[in-house]
Amino acid sequence: MAQGQKRWILYAFDMSCSGHQSPGLFSHPKDKSANFDKLEYWTDLAQVLEKGKFDGLFLADVLGGYDVYNGNLDAALRSGAQFPVTDPFQTISAMAHVTKNLTFGITTTTSYEHPYLIARRFSTLDHLTKGRVGINVVTGYLDSAARQFGSKNQELHAKRYEVAHEYMDVLYKLWESSWADDALKLDAEKHVYTDPARVRAVNHKGTYYSSIPGPHIVHPSPQRTPVIFQAGSSGAGMAFAAKHAEVIFIAAHKPELAKKRVDQFREGAKAAGRDPLSVKVLALLAPIVAATDEKAQEKFEEYFSHGSAEGALALFGGWTGMDLGPFGDEDELRAAESNAIKSAVENFAHQAPSVGKWTKGQVANQLKIGGLGPFIVGGPQKVVNELEKWVNEAGVDGFNLAYAITPGTFQDFIKYVTPELQRRGHVWADYPQPQPPAQPQAHKKTGEPGFGEESAGGVTLREHLYGLGQPRLRRDHYASKFTWKAGEPAPALG
Repeated sequence: MAQGQKRWILYAFDMSCSGHQSPGLFSHPKDKSANFDKLEYWTDLAQVLEKGKFDGLFLADVLGGYDVYNGNLDAALRSGAQFPVTDPFQTISAMAHVTKNLTFGITTTTSYEHPYLIARRFSTLDHLTKGRVGINVVTGYLDSAARQFGSKNQELHAKRYEVAHEYMDVLYKLWESSWADDALKLDAEKHVYTDPARVRAVNHKGTYYSSIPGPHIVHPSPQRTPVIFQAGSSGAGMAFAAKHAEVIFIAAHKPELAKKRVDQFREGAKAAGRDPLSVKVLALLAPIVAATDEKAQEKFEEYFSHGSAEGALALFGGWTGMDLGPFGDEDELRAAESNAIKSAVENFAHQAPSVGKWTKGQVANQLKIGGLGPFIVGGPQKVVNELEKWVNEAGVDGFNLAYAITPGTFQDFIKYVTPELQRRGHVWADYPQPQPPAQPQAHKKTGEPGFGEESAGGVTLREHLYGLGQPRLRRDHYASKFTWKAGEPAPALG
């Protein structure tokens, strides 16, 4: 990278299902997403992305089905629209084993899993990946998921975020404040594994989590707290992101629409006492690329012919809570009695003003490829020019790239677009060389090597964002006040 030039952050967007944001594309002969239940699918994809110098792979997740459309799950089942879906956690260690620099963002919900368990799960992954994981914190949005956990529907939106704030406090106390940085001794001569004086209970007693004593069952990992991802777009979600998030995902169909969101996030971060530029904002886009604009358009039309209209409407229903099933194919949705439907359709109309009459078929067409994000179709020059508009006009820091088919979409991007991005100085030619990790090092035994004794990793996820030497939370992050540093007394937890 040229000195002083902003490096773009690139993530691939996937999910442990077929099609993800492009329902029905499993039917394309070159799509491999139906193999999501094979470990080799994930290890091969990870190696493709690392070879292409991507920062990481971001994995979405849901805990229920998209059953709003027509009041049942049939459309999602027929099209494979994010159903079935497996647990994304199970693939991370295998992908980390076959890569050295690729990082991983994993979605988890604060609504259904206890923070003590999540703290252990992410600390474990942070150790095993040598600091290459982040947690995408969501409160959930599907009533179908709530029913699986014994509730009729989800808690009210505002309450879910109240719970999430306390949930994060519990995680920070366990990750940052339960162990001192110098607690782990591994002193063979004195027979001391851990200094008990440098480990403490956190004794959290809150509104929603009445008693979590601690201490954390896992010693400090390379990042301690994994990088915090967030994608909230409501007022409560944006306030949560301003306080906690280090990476924010947004979905907007035009740079000018994205700019408003980017500015709001940065203003919120500044109000929270943070450097607004430390919050990295990534835009959701689906690139359809080929050697020329004409060939890319042909490819898009071919992909589009495999898309599932009912799968797209199933996703729309889950994302918005609106059922377009009762509407006829030619009904004008702008005339609907539902103000929510009118509002959603007006957003689509603003994004695609060339469409005159908005029907449920038009809504489905808008969502068949790339979901809630826009798609960019073209050769390398056109695609990079469009991406530059997003960075220059919207102020985003990079992109979360959805696929039409996988791995084809990512392979095409790496083949056609990455060289042009490198030529223009927007992305790195290679990963940087790592600094020694900040965590205490285990006692090195003599004798036969192996079994982790000579294990070396790449840079941590947080160093991808902020540079070498910054594997831990920045000082201006809310949770940094909880960190129990080496040689210092334990910080207050009040």
